[in-house]
Amino acid sequence: LLDNKIKKGDVVSLLLPNSAEYVIAYFACFKIGAIAGPVNSLLKAEEIKFVIGDSEAKLLLVNSQFFAELSESSAPAGGFAPRERLSHLQNIIRFDDEAEATKNFSEELEQTEIESSDEAIIIYTSGTTGKPKGCLLTHQNLIANARQITEWLGFNENDRLLTIMPLFHMNAVSVTTMTALYASASTVVSLKFSASKFWQIVSDYKITSFGSVATMLSMLLANSGQRSEVRGQSGNPKSKIQNPKSETLRFAMCGSAPVPAEVLRKFEETFDCLVIEGYGLSESTCRSTFNPPNKTRRAGSCGKPIGNEMKIFDETDKEVSNGELGEIVLRGENIFKGYFKNEEATRKAFQNGWFHTGDIGYRDADGFFYIADRKSDMIIRGGENIYPREIDELLYTHPSIESAAVIGVPDQLYGEEVAAFVVLKKGETASDEELINFCKSHLADFKCPKKVYFVDDIPKGATGKLLKRELARIYNEKVT
Repeated sequence: LLDNKIKKGDVVSLLLPNSAEYVIAYFACFKIGAIAGPVNSLLKAEEIKFVIGDSEAKLLLVNSQFFAELSESSAPAGGFAPRERLSHLQNIIRFDDEAEATKNFSEELEQTEIESSDEAIIIYTSGTTGKPKGCLLTHQNLIANARQITEWLGFNENDRLLTIMPLFHMNAVSVTTMTALYASASTVVSLKFSASKFWQIVSDYKITSFGSVATMLSMLLANSGQRSEVRGQSGNPKSKIQNPKSETLRFAMCGSAPVPAEVLRKFEETFDCLVIEGYGLSESTCRSTFNPPNKTRRAGSCGKPIGNEMKIFDETDKEVSNGELGEIVLRGENIFKGYFKNEEATRKAFQNGWFHTGDIGYRDADGFFYIADRKSDMIIRGGENIYPREIDELLYTHPSIESAAVIGVPDQLYGEEVAAFVVLKKGETASDEELINFCKSHLADFKCPKKVYFVDDIPKGATGKLLKRELARIYNEKVT
């Protein structure tokens, strides 16, 4: 990084698969005062370029697999042609091709003064307008959240965590990486989640806890009872049932979206492993609450604050009584600094010293918090946040579409799936397959509708506001 003229305050975009090297890349940035900019590798090329360009990244660290996604036919041979949005990008390091260069470096690294208030990570989180916003996290934010999680869950040097969430998510960075290091524990970085290989990894590495989303728990349940081929100590293949009860695994940490009660019950019954639900956002470095890691936890609750303050406010910013719905607000060392070059969004998020999440919830008499709804109309599919407006606007560009609206609908595996309601222009025709493929050509696959319903009208209120509840009613009528 230093050889590429990266200095304190510069953004380095990271587009890599899960690996130990990904973690090393984070700490290389931290060491010299650069800002690590993890990029969601599930995005399409245009979406990736937006994140790199908007963050004003000076350097892109990428592997050959993901580099191919960014290559343009107009680029020089073997090159990557920066367009207007990438005017700040000075260089690209293809990590797997050029890693040999890291063997030759100076031991005399220039010392950089790092303050706890300096920015460490810029991570893009969708805004209520559907446009991604760069969320700035400081060194203090990272350390605070790691400490909060460690102390609440009681991690120590005997723990070994499993990182199966992607390292472009703060869940993986904070919950199973920074926390493990803060606790003097260790973490195993898995390339990706595999239900068929999961229990073998847990057994081989004596995993004590792992971070997850509800979809992963559902996949593990769906795979339980099936036989898969694994290798014993002799190296010979043998058959193993995929529902072991690990002697080392204490609990699964789960976030991003509530775990369905039946999934939680079946998972704990099948695998004899507690599921500890929590709540948080990228803006809170990841976790703001967790359930206690014991039988006192409350299924369906996201737990209690783990070191930051958390309250429920009404529309006048007054705290409401126990059991009353209101907006979840947060305050503490783990709360982010602000949105990158977006003062208006930052001012709106912080009011009277509290970060307003936009999420609706309530607190019970014992101090446990519950999530009742999510900010805006966001869809959470398998842990990935999806804002309908981005998809709505794309559908409106299709020549056959008069109007369109997207909502989240229940899905047994992913929690929610994307469903689109479409009104065609008079005399025009289009199939659901055509519209789904149209979306896939512009958006990441996880954002694309899996179902398209053709309707005569999109229901709106007197002010023209889309009536999402009416679309949900129409959906329920169509599937029942």
